[in-house]
Amino acid sequence: MYRLLIADDHPLFRDAISRTLSLSVADAPAPPYELLQAASLAETLSLIDAHADSLDLLLLDLDLPDSHGLEGLARLRQEADWLPVAILSAHEARETVLEALALGAVGYLSKSSSAEVLREALARMLAGEVYVPARLMRAAPRPALASQAASSSSSASASASAPVPPPAPQLAPSLSEAEFAQRWQTLTTKQRGVLERMVLGESNKMIAWQLGVAETTVKSHVSAILHKLGVASRVQAILLASHALPAVSGASAPPAFPKRATPRRGAHE
Repeated sequence: MYRLLIADDHPLFRDAISRTLSLSVADAPAPPYELLQAASLAETLSLIDAHADSLDLLLLDLDLPDSHGLEGLARLRQEADWLPVAILSAHEARETVLEALALGAVGYLSKSSSAEVLREALARMLAGEVYVPARLMRAAPRPALASQAASSSSSASASASAPVPPPAPQLAPSLSEAEFAQRWQTLTTKQRGVLERMVLGESNKMIAWQLGVAETTVKSHVSAILHKLGVASRVQAILLASHALPAVSGASAPPAFPKRATPRRGAHE
């Protein structure tokens, strides 16, 4: 029995998630989930304290009444860093996804996700994987707006006396474009193709199908990629490459493998 906690201030949405997880799929019994519900960050923290010995995963909305944006995730990483937290939000900006991963989220789901995607994501995260839909990773970064910069500057001067939140934990090493380019050159053509698809949010299973190779082959490539980039996890590799890859991949060789036109049923998107 998996015990999940969903933190969202909309009762109807929480109930919809509960009903979705209780339904069986294709004549197969539904996984045994027990869902606890919270409508605020304060209530979430209280439930975490009460069920610390049995919680497996927290699904966190970014717009709770007592926290906004990634503030709630940052606080949870400080006060309950043992609990895996996945974001379930209507915000789909690529920058937000990457920042959530940098703060330690184990996954990022859009509220527009289908029931099938939700079930697959939960299964993968509960198995210890990181889940990010490819659609969110493919979204183009938002351009920086001068008006936003001016607003941020004025806000900073107006609130100079306000406490400064702690910086987000850095999960990936900080490398210059030149340093990343050197490590990129150590990757084989096939490893570069796998890394590019990792940045798009594709799982090993999806990459294997797209490239027409065995999943064990992809796992071997991923292990080699982590070693050559000097990182310890898939999330670190994605964070590092997502920032530096555009600067070097344009001059690299063509993709190692053609991409299949039609993904098979069940591949996450």
